Amino acid sequence: MRRTVNGFTLVELLVVIAIFAILALLMFPPISGGKDRARRTACLYNLKQIGLGIRMYLDDQVHGSPGNTNATRSPFLSWTDYRGLIKDYVGITGAASPQDRVFACPADTFFYDMGRNGRGYVPLPMHEQSEHAFTSYAYNAGQFTTAGTSNVPPTTNYYGIAGQRLETVPHPTITVLIAEVPAFAPYSWHAPKRPFSKENATFNDAKNTVAFVDGHVSYLKIFFNGKKVAWDYNPPPGYDYQWSGD
Repeated sequence: MRRTVNGFTLVELLVVIAIFAILALLMFPPISGGKDRARRTACLYNLKQIGLGIRMYLDDQVHGSPGNTNATRSPFLSWTDYRGLIKDYVGITGAASPQDRVFACPADTFFYDMGRNGRGYVPLPMHEQSEHAFTSYAYNAGQFTTAGTSNVPPTTNYYGIAGQRLETVPHPTITVLIAEVPAFAPYSWHAPKRPFSKENATFNDAKNTVAFVDGHVSYLKIFFNGKKVAWDYNPPPGYDYQWSGD
């Protein structure tokens, strides 16, 4: 009498493996997308906290003005000055360090060094670099007027709000207060252009998280004209932000 043996044939086993492989491929994109969303949400939350810290800091200054040089505290006159000035307002004590999570975007895993002799793509977090003041975020500090001399008149460098009283900004809902550093170039930590290279360092509609003068935060596209860095001009109609404080 012949005995029946139950089990998979080699072909059946390969079919089962293929099915599991297809299911895994179908499942991984949502998992990866969920991780990306979590990083983006954390960056937005950081910006919300930092923006609130900036507001509280300015409220404690004489006249509440970031451009009041006679205030008891210093104004924000560079991209990263704010970091040391507001640390008390966001629960940071001691010297700046990469461990200060509120200043570290989880998506910040690389940056571009685009100086004349720059390194190009650098596979290191920007917030771990002392030359970047251990922060992933930059104040919208382009609009800074230098003092004139007898031979040289005052000049204003680029768009931005450094030295401007926030209460004088006429369009606070669209004027950038602070943003991820890549927004100023622009490139993107959240949806980078690959392969990583100097040629792909800047591109139009790079996605970044941004905080505005009115206090709200957003994840949006940054316009790039292909010539100058993004913060050197306001975008054309259709974009929900501006750099200048006018």
